[in-house]
Amino acid sequence: MTEFARKRLAAILRVLLVFQTGIVITGAIVRLTGSGLGCPTWPECSGDSFTPVHEQIEGFNAWIEFGNRLLTFALLLACVLSILAVLFSRRKDLRLLVLGQLAGIFGQAILGGITVLTGLNPWTVAGHFILSIILIAGAQSLLTKAKVPYERKHLGKNTLHAISRVHVLLTFIVIIAGTIVTGSGPHAGDVTSPRINFDVRTAAWLHADLVIALLGLSVAYFIFAATPEPTKRLLKFFFLASLLQGAIGYIQYFMGLPELVVAAHILGSTLVWISAWKVWLSVSRQPKKVD
Repeated sequence: MTEFARKRLAAILRVLLVFQTGIVITGAIVRLTGSGLGCPTWPECSGDSFTPVHEQIEGFNAWIEFGNRLLTFALLLACVLSILAVLFSRRKDLRLLVLGQLAGIFGQAILGGITVLTGLNPWTVAGHFILSIILIAGAQSLLTKAKVPYERKHLGKNTLHAISRVHVLLTFIVIIAGTIVTGSGPHAGDVTSPRINFDVRTAAWLHADLVIALLGLSVAYFIFAATPEPTKRLLKFFFLASLLQGAIGYIQYFMGLPELVVAAHILGSTLVWISAWKVWLSVSRQPKKVD
């Protein structure tokens, strides 16, 4: 595979990663504007219309929800182009990953329909976000492997491997805790939609405690003697991103969850997750040896 072909493949997969992240942001805008039921039916927007032009539905919220649905089609197109690029590149090691992206997008469409039809049940809203986080990890893996062919390291049960596993798992748990905070608070999806039956204040402080634990683990990870230098560089970015994300979290909490700050926090959560996944890849994968 030529250098030009590798760069072209990486560029297409980078677009896929951007769209996977973008769908999270537009989904957040849907929640923050109370537009979760802007289109009250699925797959139609209302009645027999797929667009917000039905006489029973019109307005700002309907177009926000409709826009989020349209972005799903743009994401699907990016995924199809990624599949074609992988096939043309003859990179067999990327095929399963890129097909997983396609399956995940269809899964998101189905889950989105269930979310609308259940009146924005907060658990399905949270599941929508978690599936996006998983797909973002897959897209980042595709991009990393496209740049340089990687293979799994055989690390066994050494301490470094254990720390790396706990680090990425704890990051995932922090994100799950964040969805519970959201599902318990005022931005769960719609003014009339149900909420997770947790005290939002308690959920927020539990989320904050998990973040503090994650920061402590990141410091320990960084100073551990066996941590390779490339991983330490990625950990520096992760730590700074997490600190900024934590600061935004406290700001939004004490300001009463203003929409713009909450949106910044959601964007930050995806960036923290991407950086955590890159840390994990740097330890669990190694450049593939070419004979």
